[in-house]
Amino acid sequence: MNQERYFQSFRKENIDPSTCRLDNTAHLVHSVTMPVYVNRLLNLKKINVIGFDMDYTLVGYKIDAFEGLTHQLAVKRLVTKFGYPQSVERLEFDRNRAIVGLVIDKRNGYLLKLSRFGKVKLAYYGLEEIDFRERREIYRERAIDLRDSDFQSLDTAFAISNGVLYSQLVELQKNGENLPDYRTLASEVNECIDSLHKDGTLKDILRSDFKKYVIRDPKTALMLERMKDYGKKLMIITNSDYVYACDLLDYALNPYWSLHKSWREVFDLVITFADKPRFFEGKNRFLKIDPDTGTMTNHEGPVSSGLWQGGWFEDIQDGMGVPGDEFLYLGDHIFGDVVSIKKRCDWRTALVLGDLDEELAAISETAEIQEEIDHRMERKTQLERMADEVEMLRRSGGKKRLPEGYHEEQARLNAEISSLLDCLKPHFNPYWGEILRAGSEESRYAEQVEKYACIYMTKVSDLYGHSPRTYFRPPRRKLAHELVRGNLHAHNRG
Repeated sequence: MNQERYFQSFRKENIDPSTCRLDNTAHLVHSVTMPVYVNRLLNLKKINVIGFDMDYTLVGYKIDAFEGLTHQLAVKRLVTKFGYPQSVERLEFDRNRAIVGLVIDKRNGYLLKLSRFGKVKLAYYGLEEIDFRERREIYRERAIDLRDSDFQSLDTAFAISNGVLYSQLVELQKNGENLPDYRTLASEVNECIDSLHKDGTLKDILRSDFKKYVIRDPKTALMLERMKDYGKKLMIITNSDYVYACDLLDYALNPYWSLHKSWREVFDLVITFADKPRFFEGKNRFLKIDPDTGTMTNHEGPVSSGLWQGGWFEDIQDGMGVPGDEFLYLGDHIFGDVVSIKKRCDWRTALVLGDLDEELAAISETAEIQEEIDHRMERKTQLERMADEVEMLRRSGGKKRLPEGYHEEQARLNAEISSLLDCLKPHFNPYWGEILRAGSEESRYAEQVEKYACIYMTKVSDLYGHSPRTYFRPPRRKLAHELVRGNLHAHNRG
């Protein structure tokens, strides 16, 4: 194996080769191993086929630049092709106005953040946050059902520009601009952005300057070669077209191979225009692509190698002769790449959640603040329990009273917790907070990640720090009664 080429790959990306080592198969390992987060048991030793989505998974994008471009093109198209007023074209992209996992309420015009139980925890009407009382008046304790046509979920980084633009348009309408109703706004923003992807407008600009919009990660190529060296079959299943996929993969991966010359040698099977999630939901014919001419011919039946368009997952399983539970598929779209797989077939799943990178750094930075909040919340809970006990005794004829200074301590704790929360907020998204939390509860998005993704990570190259034979085991999760039992035990010992 050409070890120097490995080191050259890292030098190209300004990674110090002195921080790297060779593992026992002569593969280069960067000494800082990025974690893979485990929801359920996954033994890579038993995985024979590994599939990847392409955009925002196998190849990363610079979100500010990419989504900013999408927003810029969308506002122009809304004016020129959808007849929106000129004021729309002056809107500027603000990435903070949306995060992955939000939900559009097309009936009321709100952008929502839900808890894992489907309850509304944050809501914005245009660019203005809706206070608790108004929010409660609208939604009560209703659990939002995303199967309801009134709601549209934004479950991928591709949807950030969608959420930002929708909020801005609602704000314009709220301020008197002549714009369609909320439901039409949601539909036309979605249609507009989809058309930019489908007609080549967006991809032509990306192709002309990949450096500006695409993240190149040499460890991705090295990880793929290691997986192949361990006998794994590799495949790509992408909704992008064949021509764009070729150009993007040439740019993002080809400079970093050590044992191969091109991604075409590395991947056993490449499927473009897959039309996920339909790819996992119903039978569809494959078209075989001639790599020299790009021409396509109809195909019926199993497939196991080569370049293809369309199709469906069962023909891959039949062609490769591998049962579903020996497939692992990695994607960034919780619904199209993960949920649909878990509901339709028994492939194992991994989610790439790029937005989590910045959030993890913020969680580390704010660990002491969070500990202070937790400590005060524990004391607040003790005081509330004390007040409840006194009230119960009073009702039964007892005369026990609250200790002197009780109310002052409660007020002080509330003020301190509020102040600490204010210190915490600037480290996360200023409008929406953490992606995987909604207040003290997990967010709806976190619930989906936990329920449907076997493992998750911030980028696909995080797998490079782990052997292709790794047995991923989740930590033992404590249930609510186990946590209480542990606290009672500690209290009794005290």
